[in-house]
Amino acid sequence: MTTFLLLPGAGGHPGYWQRLVPELGARGHRAVPVDLPQHDEDYGWEALTDVALAALHASPHGEAPPSDARSGDALVVVAQSMGAYVGGLVAHRVPVGLLVLLNPMIPDPGETAGDWWAATGYEAARAVAGLGPFDEVEDFFHDVPADVTARVLAGEDRAPSSRSFAEPWPASSWPDVPTVVLQGRDDRLFPLTFQREVARGRLGLDVEEMPGGHLVALSRPAELADRLEELAARADTA
Repeated sequence: MTTFLLLPGAGGHPGYWQRLVPELGARGHRAVPVDLPQHDEDYGWEALTDVALAALHASPHGEAPPSDARSGDALVVVAQSMGAYVGGLVAHRVPVGLLVLLNPMIPDPGETAGDWWAATGYEAARAVAGLGPFDEVEDFFHDVPADVTARVLAGEDRAPSSRSFAEPWPASSWPDVPTVVLQGRDDRLFPLTFQREVARGRLGLDVEEMPGGHLVALSRPAELADRLEELAARADTA
């Protein structure tokens, strides 16, 4: 069994993982979707990391992560999009067998999420990819089933806090743990070519691809579960 700690993107709503959790459970794994109050101005990056770790320990059958992070019961942290800011900090604080950055925003130490866009050359990359102005439905939900899209859009609005764009990422470096950047090749928010450049420049890693857009856990949960299981098994035998 592998424990998957699931960190959502901007706003921190755990509903992002609603279709992935049962898929991981059906494969015999423990999935812990985290409700990150990133919409709350009282929470900075370290406090959000505290919330993530509290969720890990409080979940059903929740025990501390194993001291041997490569054991068969290893902890895999899956951080979606802006959740990468918390995922990197979690991996600094507890033993992690694998850190999966899923369609991520990858910060440099000391960088704010507000500065990230210009620092990565995002707008130019978006233009090169032929993408127009940001559109929430088109960029996020273009490959998500219509009924799932309607349910999500009708739910709680969890816009990210101003603080989460203004507070520098507090780590002095990325954690020294096995890390995979997993990118949906159909992502319209972070185009694949752009993500390749960012991952190589900031982490020295090549991107691993899978089908799907930015919200791949909602659009292709079974395929994502299979891929995460494969990555976890690969890390366990490395």
